[in-house]
Amino acid sequence: MASVTKISDHKTQKSNNFNVRSLISGKSKQTDELIKLIQMVSKTNSTALILGETGTGKDVIARAIHNSSLRNGPLITVNCAAIPSELLESELFGHEKGSFTGADKLRKGKFEQSSGGSMFLDEIGDMPLALQAKLLRAIENKTIQRVGGSTDIKIDLRLICATHRDLEKKVESGEFRADLFFRINVLPIQVPSLAERRDDIPDLVLNLLKNVDAEDEFKPIFTTDAITALTRHNWPGNVRELKNLIERACILFQGQEVTSTNVTENLLRLKAPNTIEEQNEIWDVTSELMDEVEFDDNDDEETKIDNLPHPNNYKDWFTFYDEIDIRRHLQDIEIILIEAALEKTNGKIANAADILKLRRTTLIEKMKKFSITKNDTN
Repeated sequence: MASVTKISDHKTQKSNNFNVRSLISGKSKQTDELIKLIQMVSKTNSTALILGETGTGKDVIARAIHNSSLRNGPLITVNCAAIPSELLESELFGHEKGSFTGADKLRKGKFEQSSGGSMFLDEIGDMPLALQAKLLRAIENKTIQRVGGSTDIKIDLRLICATHRDLEKKVESGEFRADLFFRINVLPIQVPSLAERRDDIPDLVLNLLKNVDAEDEFKPIFTTDAITALTRHNWPGNVRELKNLIERACILFQGQEVTSTNVTENLLRLKAPNTIEEQNEIWDVTSELMDEVEFDDNDDEETKIDNLPHPNNYKDWFTFYDEIDIRRHLQDIEIILIEAALEKTNGKIANAADILKLRRTTLIEKMKKFSITKNDTN
């Protein structure tokens, strides 16, 4: 009797020595746990659901799962939020010739293109309800029908889904099918925000700088205090925001040192420019700030006091920024003043608290919150 061999034995499997850490930087506990979970998930063919805030790198996690798997086919990505709902069905399932106006030839969809590999459905929480039913049938039956067709086409792929939305709430509100949610929520992977993995920021900075398309001599050098300033930031935009900041630093500080002052004043507070005029504004503001940093040490105390910004001038910030995160800026001000007070009092926390009009315990709490370390020499 002839032996029967599964298709996957020859068409979809490969030997794999892929190192997940080549894609994911960091040595924090959260990152270690994430990598272990990716390695476990990649050994199966079950549907994976990646959950996390915008900018956390869910696409990188999907790539790591696919690359770590034994599947030999491609990883095909579809962003459900970026494609108009009326086109998404054809994009996923393909269409037959003449199935609608403009369908002048047969077109294979992403399901068929993913054969032997993986399909990454990004932002699945934005998929229209009507299409969710068709996706569920495809997952359960492992077959699809092209738009305008009636023939069942077998599919062999690993489905990876991702969303920044709360799918359970969307199920409760009727915006997401409960049966589809339970079907894709087999292996959930929660990606931590950058604020939850601050210890990874030094490694992330090095890795992002390494990937910048420039000679090393033209890349900025982040000082220790600059890295510390980065770890204190809340990072609402997560790794994507950090990547944008690194790219901005490569433009503004080519071959120069980047200090904590540069981070808070020149990088975190300035958005990436959209026009030449905005770029020129950034250069003007940066030059002024750099001049202040360079010459403040030679100013007397009276001049320094005169140069402090008057509260009335803060309204002018909207000349440069479309929006301002007031909590972040107030936090930056707190950090700068606390560090200045500690420096002025030679690290004596009690004295620093006095000149800041704070209780000593309150100052200690703030120092812990912002990771400010100074020895109390009292």
